[in-house]
Amino acid sequence: MRHRKSGRSLSRNWEHRKAMFRNMAKSLVTHEKIKTTLPKAKELSRVADRLVTLALRGDLSAKREAYKVLGDHKLVKRLFDDIAPRFDKRSGGYTRVVKYARPRVGDSASLALIEFTYETATEPQAKKTRTEESTAAKTSPAAAPVIDAGTAEKDKESFTESEREKSSENEAQARESEEAETAAEEKPDTVQVDKAKESESDETGEDPERAR
Repeated sequence: MRHRKSGRSLSRNWEHRKAMFRNMAKSLVTHEKIKTTLPKAKELSRVADRLVTLALRGDLSAKREAYKVLGDHKLVKRLFDDIAPRFDKRSGGYTRVVKYARPRVGDSASLALIEFTYETATEPQAKKTRTEESTAAKTSPAAAPVIDAGTAEKDKESFTESEREKSSENEAQARESEEAETAAEEKPDTVQVDKAKESESDETGEDPERAR
């Protein structure tokens, strides 16, 4: 008859199971989640739920009972001060067991994750899909760039200065072109006058300057 033999033996005697669950409970209180095999996780959830129930009581006898399992005053304080207050509105179900899809590589044992059920404040937000991102980008107009007043005035001043420099350069180029055109127009007249003087001197045989 199986009197007082509830639970899994896990191919271990009572002393071995007791030491194993004490170590696993310490790791769970320290890290708040651990990875182990599925049968061990299910048995550990019973031990962890009892510890949280003792922490919710909060009296001295409950601390002594928790110390018998954890064996460390720091872990008992963490259990009573940090973990238990998050379950004030709960009456049970303080841990959850999540089974992994792939078994362990060596012996194909089924693995599971055991953790406390309270929601942490630093949970990652759900990622947006590509369609949601594209629709959000289409609906939301692009924000106009913010321009400082000081920088805008400086840009205006630099723009006006550059315009003045360009206008002065254009005026100088226009003057140079006009002077070149006038010089080109005056040169043929002087050449014609010199040719006329030469022809007269050839006909008379005298120098026109001397005649004058």
